[in-house]
Amino acid sequence: MWYIEEVAGVTQLHDVVYVICRESSAIRRYDATTHQQLTDINVKDLGAPFDIAACELTSQLYVSDDGKYVWRVSSDGVVILRWLIKSDRFSPYTLSVTSSRLLVTSLNDRQLRQFDEPGGNELRRVRLPDYMEPHHAVESPTATFIVAHRNTQLDRCQVSEVNNEGKVLRQFSGSLVWSGHIAVDRQGNIFVADPGNRHILQLDAQLAPRRVIVDEHQLDDSLLWRLCYTEQSGQLLVVLKDTVAVFDVLQR
Repeated sequence: MWYIEEVAGVTQLHDVVYVICRESSAIRRYDATTHQQLTDINVKDLGAPFDIAACELTSQLYVSDDGKYVWRVSSDGVVILRWLIKSDRFSPYTLSVTSSRLLVTSLNDRQLRQFDEPGGNELRRVRLPDYMEPHHAVESPTATFIVAHRNTQLDRCQVSEVNNEGKVLRQFSGSLVWSGHIAVDRQGNIFVADPGNRHILQLDAQLAPRRVIVDEHQLDDSLLWRLCYTEQSGQLLVVLKDTVAVFDVLQR
C-alpha cells in the first residue's frame, strides 16, 4: 500500500508502478515489490492528469490531460510526446490498453477510439448509443468492448458489452450506484469499481455477477476511485482517495 496525496490514476508496467496525482506534472514511480519510491518522471506542461495506462509490448505510458490531450511517455521518461489532441468532436477522457492497442473513451460524443502500437494509427471508432454516457472502457479477449457507463434514459449505471459497430450485445445493471474503472483478465472476467456501494465486483465473461471480490471493510470506507489489474501477479491496484491499495485476487 502506498499513501500518496490526491491520487488520480495508477498503472503497472513490468515491476514498476506508475502513479499520477491531481494538478501534478510528475508521474511517480514505485518498485512494485518493495514499494520503494523511484525517480519521478516530470512531464512539462502536464496540467491536470486524469487517467494513466501502460503498454507492456512497447513500454509506453499514456496519460490523459484534462480532456485536452493524451501524452505518450516512455517508461524511463526519455521520450515525452503530446500525442493525441482534443478536436471539436473528440475529447479524450479515460484510457485502457489491451495487448498492443490503446482504447480512448470520449465523453462529449459518446465514442470510443482505438489506436495501434507502436505506430499510433487509428484502428476504429465505435459510436455508442446516444443514451450511453461512458465512464471507462476496455477491450475484451474476444475483441468486443466492455463499457462502464451511465444510462441517461434510465438514470442508472450499467456495464455493457458492445461490438465494433457499437451494438449492445449484453448488459449488467445489478445494484450499481456509480460505475468507475473496469478491468478484464485473459479469461474475460471483469472487475468493476463500484464507488457507490464501496466495493469491487467481479463479473464473468457473460456479464453475470460472480462475487464481491473486494468489500467495503477491505477498503476501510475510503472513496473508491480507479483500479488496474496486473495479469502476471493477479493483483488489483486500487486508487482510493489518497492511497494506492494492493489486493491479491488471483487466488480468490
